[in-house]
Amino acid sequence: MLAKIYKSGTSYTAEYERVYDEPSEKVWTSLISNEKFKFWMEHLEITDLRKGGNINFHYNDGSGNLEKIMITDYVEGKVLQFEWGEDTVRFEITPADTGSQLIMKQILTTITDHTPKDLAGWHVCLLGFSDIVTGETNLLPNDEWEKWYVEYKLLVEHL
Repeated sequence: MLAKIYKSGTSYTAEYERVYDEPSEKVWTSLISNEKFKFWMEHLEITDLRKGGNINFHYNDGSGNLEKIMITDYVEGKVLQFEWGEDTVRFEITPADTGSQLIMKQILTTITDHTPKDLAGWHVCLLGFSDIVTGETNLLPNDEWEKWYVEYKLLVEHL
């Protein structure tokens, strides 16, 4: 399912919704586990899990370089929000009828030529995250990102 993008004040919000049959505790644990990050967002490493804490973004380009990202909101079992360049990324997990719901939002300060790439990247990351939560192994082709990039480029062009 594509993200919904809507205007929110002076910015835009891209919102991804995923529903799982698994309980919210399992989704939360999957979200904050450094061991599981490597399967869906290999660049991230939580180093201080709290509001005002840090996540390291490893460039994984052989340079050893990393960027510290601040956690701007945190509610145990429910909310993880952090800086993402000039933007903000927020994960919210809530119990649902048959399991749980994950809402991931990227608050976009501006729409640029790079925005569809970010959105497609998050889309593919969430496909991998869903595999972690459900225990499935859907091997995504290397060009999966390109397919979603085309979709998000069209979506952004119509804003």
